[in-house]
Amino acid sequence: MTSSASSVVSARNLCLTYDTNDGPVHALSNVDLDVRKGDFVSFIGPSGCGKTTFLRVIADLERKSSGDISVNGMSPEEARKTRAYGYVFQAAALYPWRTIEKNIALPLEIMGYDGQEQAKRIARTLELVNLKGFEHKFPWQLSGGMQQRASIARALAFDADLLLMDEPFGALDEIVRDHLNEQLLKLWKQTNKTICFVTHSIPEAVYLSTKIVVMSPRPGRVTDVIESTLPTERPLDIRETPEFLEIAHRVREGLRAGHSYEE
Repeated sequence: MTSSASSVVSARNLCLTYDTNDGPVHALSNVDLDVRKGDFVSFIGPSGCGKTTFLRVIADLERKSSGDISVNGMSPEEARKTRAYGYVFQAAALYPWRTIEKNIALPLEIMGYDGQEQAKRIARTLELVNLKGFEHKFPWQLSGGMQQRASIARALAFDADLLLMDEPFGALDEIVRDHLNEQLLKLWKQTNKTICFVTHSIPEAVYLSTKIVVMSPRPGRVTDVIESTLPTERPLDIRETPEFLEIAHRVREGLRAGHSYEE
């Protein structure tokens, strides 16, 4: 791990506990992690292991119970106020009464960009996600995969260095998902963003990432951090190579080792 000074996201002994009517629920336990600038980090683990919760803590949508976390050297609250990240949710969450360009414009309107700057940024992000020509369509006129690309464009529009993605392709069929995985890798290389990506798919995590964070069932702990040895250029058929299968095996073993049936 790198020092926190050179990290986009740095967590030390991070814990989060929810108080419920049935008693405390320990969502995250002593998470230590550094995400470096330009990393593509995937978080993988069983349902309820705290992957999304950790992303929400980074985004200041949840508050830690103890420990430390910084985003670009700031607290998550300060990072949110300076708009240091874009967030892509599991569902595209586009307003059905707004066209695609108007959906992408929403954060730019909130941030006070003038019309000319909005138009320039919208055109650039539509080009990046391969949706040029669809700006005047409404979300219901697009496929699920295209809607997610529009959601990614919205998160990219104000040019934050950090992109938080919460299982954005989980509801899509395998063919569309493969295509969007390829497009996301190209987008990451073009923009040099730092990406934190939640997934349940081992092949997706291995294909996309420079680093794979394996998490245990609740309370969520980091059980392994795997640095990818795959080349930067990754055609889809790289998933059939021994190097890919070796990393996938380590992820699978990490998930198995972290799983406790005693809880």
